[in-house]
Amino acid sequence: MTREKIIELVNSIFIEQFELEREELTPDKKIFEDLGLDSLDIVDLITGLQRKFKIPLRENEEIRQIETLADIYSLFEKLATENPDIAAKIIN
Repeated sequence: MTREKIIELVNSIFIEQFELEREELTPDKKIFEDLGLDSLDIVDLITGLQRKFKIPLRENEEIRQIETLADIYSLFEKLATENPDIAAKIIN
């Protein structure tokens, strides 16, 4: 799975669930400060990521450390590298 595909999939969650514009979704954006998500939104985000990527995240300590979109992209890039079967589980 390429980084571009990961960015596309992650950004689609922000667009669909939080009604953000694609232009707003740059890697440097902070999830709370810049995108305006709150703690309840994070639960929805994690649920959306789990559904999109078909992997459990609630027990993943790294997901709790994300601050920016780049952090999310990097986490999923790492997960895809460590678990090549993730790419096969993606919902298109």
